[in-house]
Amino acid sequence: MKIFAERLKELRQEKRLSIQALAREVKIGSSSLCRWENCQADVKGSQLVILAKYFGVSIDYLMGLED
Repeated sequence: MKIFAERLKELRQEKRLSIQALAREVKIGSSSLCRWENCQADVKGSQLVILAKYFGVSIDYLMGLED
């Protein structure tokens, strides 16, 4: 879970987006994004798909299964 949090934050910052701006872009609650980045909640599969598509990466990358 920690690697997901780190990669999500890194990808968000590369696009120079705040948590609120990313939330608007992907239509996911900003509180959910904040909890994910702080390892306080688990992400659901459907939300992983949305994030992977938005950032142009694989789910495996987001979850730390590949580099």
